[in-house]
Amino acid sequence: MKLLVVGGGGREHAIIKKLKENPEVTQIFALPGNGGIAADASCVNIGAKDIEGIVKFAVENQVDYAVVAPDDPLVLGAVDALSEVGIPCFGPNKAAAIIEGSKVFSKNLMKKHGIPTAAYETFTDAEAALEYLESANMPIVVKADGLALGKGVIIAQTREEAKEAVRSMMLEGMFGKSGSQVVIEEFLTGPEVSVLAFTDGEYLVPMVSSMDHKRAFDNDEGLNTGGMGTVAPNPYYTESIAKECMETIFMPTIKAMKAEGRPFKGCLYFGLMLTPNGPKVIEYNCRFGDPETQVVLPLLESDLLTVMQATTNGTLADTEVKFGNKNACCVIMASKGYPQSYEKGFEMTIGEEAVEHAYVAGAKLEAGKLLTNGGRVIGLTAVEDTLEKAIESAYRLVEKVHFDNAFYRHDIGQRAMKAFKEVK
Repeated sequence: MKLLVVGGGGREHAIIKKLKENPEVTQIFALPGNGGIAADASCVNIGAKDIEGIVKFAVENQVDYAVVAPDDPLVLGAVDALSEVGIPCFGPNKAAAIIEGSKVFSKNLMKKHGIPTAAYETFTDAEAALEYLESANMPIVVKADGLALGKGVIIAQTREEAKEAVRSMMLEGMFGKSGSQVVIEEFLTGPEVSVLAFTDGEYLVPMVSSMDHKRAFDNDEGLNTGGMGTVAPNPYYTESIAKECMETIFMPTIKAMKAEGRPFKGCLYFGLMLTPNGPKVIEYNCRFGDPETQVVLPLLESDLLTVMQATTNGTLADTEVKFGNKNACCVIMASKGYPQSYEKGFEMTIGEEAVEHAYVAGAKLEAGKLLTNGGRVIGLTAVEDTLEKAIESAYRLVEKVHFDNAFYRHDIGQRAMKAFKEVK
């Protein structure tokens, strides 16, 4: 069976490694993939947003099933285009991917269908937004409406910071068209939880919860990044909270999307805040999170391809989705200077014992050498019986990877360790 995976980061590497476990899979194409993914799939230099090129390649190479992993091609309609030529896909169509593609849409969806989220206002006029901020309570959250590589959210502590966020998004075009409309919402407090879920548009199966670490440096300092590490499960996400989320957030979202004529199939990501007033949605993503995927999929005991096909075929309710009762920790190694400017092109070596547990995000192959080629370069994931052991093992794996200009956080999982004690 020939598979095609659209994308080229650590998330895609984790998906590909899991798909390879199915004995029926004979070949996996990664478009575009990267230098590290090349060890596990045939990388083809076709960009993730080149929908026409992806479809042409899939048809010519008689691909049996496609997985569209990143947000951009999903929002652009890659699943629609592949489905039109008879290639079944994992991922939502363009109509459903708007749940991430437009924050205004998702906030209005939650308001209309009574799904708990932060109070908000939307603006298409910068002057009106600035005027609103004059009397709004601080801190406050300013979000660009469209996709912005996970960086279109500003938590403003002061009125001036909030105004600067509005000006940079709406007047200076910091995120292009994505910032032409903004959502300004109340600042919520409480532990954050990421929950990915498989869904076929009718039925939903949550995956293991996880805890992301967004700030660049130890002790949650520095700029926001795409994620410097993750652990799973998230200790704050108890059985009772999981039950409440299923009843008040997860299934209501699936039903809401169906009611809007936009049934969602694939992986729906719920970014949650466990507030004093109960769980609330911070954001939806229309795909697997990165780096959450790198801790969640290693815990999946069921066959990933079978589960993915069930979301496509509408048979998820009859498909086993089982996760192991273990803990996982992923530490991201990045290029010094990330998430701002950084140098690339340093040779990277991955020790033999780390290869199986390594998910390469930013690297290219040149003359047989693996060179750094991105901000986040590689994630190392360990799975153990306890979180403490998983953290220790992940950092042991980090020691087996070498490249100049490398940096990583030294405290991934420590917040979760404290939380385990609090929850107990």
